[in-house]
Amino acid sequence: MTDAEWAAVRDLLPVPAWMSGRGGRPEGYCHRQLLDAIRYLVDNGLKWAALPADFPPYKRVHAFFTRWRDTGLLTEFHDRMRTAVRTAEGRDPEPTAAVIDSQSVKAAASVHSATRGYDGAKNINGRKRHLVVDTLGLLLMILVTPADADDRPPSPTCSPR
Repeated sequence: MTDAEWAAVRDLLPVPAWMSGRGGRPEGYCHRQLLDAIRYLVDNGLKWAALPADFPPYKRVHAFFTRWRDTGLLTEFHDRMRTAVRTAEGRDPEPTAAVIDSQSVKAAASVHSATRGYDGAKNINGRKRHLVVDTLGLLLMILVTPADADDRPPSPTCSPR
C-alpha cells in the first residue's frame, strides 16, 4: 500500500481502545500491515494459511478481518471509498442509476451441495452471482445463490401451485 493510499484509508479504521484511553493491551501489529495482508490475500486468491511470512501471522490477520467484517467496518470502508471515487469523478456521492446482472459459475466439489444448483440454460453446476453496479462500474450490492435460482421475480398474476 502506498503512503497516499494509507493516508486515504487511515482515518476509516477504528482507533484501538488502548490508544483512546479505554484500557486494554496494545495491539501487536500495525493496522497498515494487517490491511496490506488482507489486500494481498484478495489480490492473489490465497488461503489464509498460505499468507507469506512477510506479513503478520495469518491467524492474527484473520482475527482482525473477522472483527472488522462482523462490526460492518468493511462495508462502511467500501461505501466511503466508493463515495470518494464518485466525488472525484464529479458525480453525486450516491448513485441514481444501477446495472444489474448475474453470472453462473462452476463450483468446486468442496462446495456444499445445499449452496449450489444446476443452471440448465448454461449447463453449469455451481453458483450464481448477482451484481448491482453503478454507472461507473463500482459495486453496490452482491448476492450469491445456487445456480438454479431464477433471475426474474415471480409474476404477480401467477399463483403458486
